[in-house]
Amino acid sequence: MTSERARRRATWFAIPAIMILLALGSWQVHRLMWKTELNDERRTQFQAEAVMLPAELADPAPFAYRRVWLEGQFRHEAEMFLAARTFDRRVGYQIITPFERADGTVVLVNRGWVPLDNKEPETRLGGQIQGTYRLEGVVVPGGRTGWFTPDNEPENNIWFWTDPEALAAEAGIPAPSYLVDAGPAPNPGGLPIGGQTKIELRSQHMQYIVIWYALAISLAVIYAIYMRRDRRSDEDEA
Repeated sequence: MTSERARRRATWFAIPAIMILLALGSWQVHRLMWKTELNDERRTQFQAEAVMLPAELADPAPFAYRRVWLEGQFRHEAEMFLAARTFDRRVGYQIITPFERADGTVVLVNRGWVPLDNKEPETRLGGQIQGTYRLEGVVVPGGRTGWFTPDNEPENNIWFWTDPEALAAEAGIPAPSYLVDAGPAPNPGGLPIGGQTKIELRSQHMQYIVIWYALAISLAVIYAIYMRRDRRSDEDEA
């Protein structure tokens, strides 16, 4: 009776646990398929020929990660700083600057990365482009990059994630709900360093798939071995 009760308890634990592990593995398969499809869409968008950015985009989604060009002037006096950004294993800032076109519309442009020591504009005067300029870049949506991303600090002009509406409000300008990441064309003086767009989402789902399914298989094997040995023990006692 005692052995039978132990087997029953083992079954009550093992079967639900195996089902949960299999469900977690299947969920990661779903996530992998979703992320692979999304990365394929982004690559297709990015590889398309650059087009002029329309003055008005009622729905920017079809332009997400599309290469565009536009002409206008930078408003360097309204720079904003995207903190904790790395380039070549160094930590620094990315510089977000309003860009005003001839028709009066304004777009927020992420000009690229600068080292910590070059946060202030006077340390990179060569890159403070004046006059009409043709910019090529990539349309990107805003949004937090993760659960642990800190809150923005607009009062200190420090931003940890791109919130286009809040950035525009801080700069005192009307701006659309997206940004344009400047392309890799070098700036005078070398800073900021453009081309910082991350097209593909990082994917670790295959590792989790292997982990969850391996745990499910291992638990199933352990459960089967335990049940077989326990039954043999009962038979021997009988």
